Amino acid sequence: MRTGCLIVISGPSGAGKGTVCSEFLRACPEVAYSISATTRAPREGERDGVNYYFLDRAAFERMIADGELLEWAEVYGNYYGTPLKKIQEKLASGTDILLEIDTQGALNVMKKFPQGIFIFILPPSLEELEKRLRGRGTDSEEVVARRMAAAAGEIAVAKEYAYTVVNDKVENAVRTISAIVTAAHARTGSNLDKIEELVKGKEA
Repeated sequence: MRTGCLIVISGPSGAGKGTVCSEFLRACPEVAYSISATTRAPREGERDGVNYYFLDRAAFERMIADGELLEWAEVYGNYYGTPLKKIQEKLASGTDILLEIDTQGALNVMKKFPQGIFIFILPPSLEELEKRLRGRGTDSEEVVARRMAAAAGEIAVAKEYAYTVVNDKVENAVRTISAIVTAAHARTGSNLDKIEELVKGKEA
């Protein structure tokens, strides 16, 4: 049985990666979503164990000390991280997993899972990015300015990713991501067990 693929998606705040990921999961219900842990407060409508595991700093730091995270980072004063055990279990069972994380965390995952599918979501333009941030209505002017200042640095990291997808329209981005994942499953390295099975069958 083949192992699952780890699909890692990042992008600057406001690029729409959350919406793209939600629609991708809707289109591909066989893909599991990796729930991250965070110390930030829940936003309106978010639920513990569904959107994130919401932890206090002491609990999160215990997970760091015990090696229970695939990756973790401190972003805008809050911890974010990926619980490792559930990732390992699902990949071993052949399930593809979608991991939506920041660039700092993704770079750490690249070192541990170089065979993963790393996709960076780009906005059509910086003007559109700022428009989307303001349109959310959840951030102060100070926070919007800080996120825009950070965006250029985050976008520069896109060069480290295997794929970039421009989120001009969500349906187009989802279609492109689906094609990338389909192609990844056709990689020779993903099908070595099948190749060996066929070779042994001929020898028999």
